[in-house]
Amino acid sequence: MKITLMAVGRIRAPFAEGQSHYLKMLRGPQPVEVVEVKDDRTLVKRIDPECHLVALEAGGEAMSSERWASWLDRRRRAGRRVVVVVGGPAGLPAEAVGAARERLSLGPQTMAHQLARVVLLEQIYRAAKILAGEKYHL
Repeated sequence: MKITLMAVGRIRAPFAEGQSHYLKMLRGPQPVEVVEVKDDRTLVKRIDPECHLVALEAGGEAMSSERWASWLDRRRRAGRRVVVVVGGPAGLPAEAVGAARERLSLGPQTMAHQLARVVLLEQIYRAAKILAGEKYHL
């Protein structure tokens, strides 16, 4: 199962380097593709109603790394395409949040949307390593 991270806007330095790093690391344990869209309207239009849509947003459920691993395991077992949407500077449009089957958060703090993309990829990588029983998560 591949995870698609659909995000509003192009990622820029220095965050682009972090995103690239984790995308390379994820190739084996958990493939992730990044789809960047121009604006909120395009994001909403690109949502596939057949996918398992996850909104990454402040009001979502925050999880420990172990819970991220459990979440990833459930998503893998379900076999449905997973799309995680990340908004731009103003967050996600209400239509995207409303269409989501799940709302997740990276924690109670506010962070730059481009940084959130890197942190999300790191948590997916960490979750994949936990599931593989590898030593990344100590």
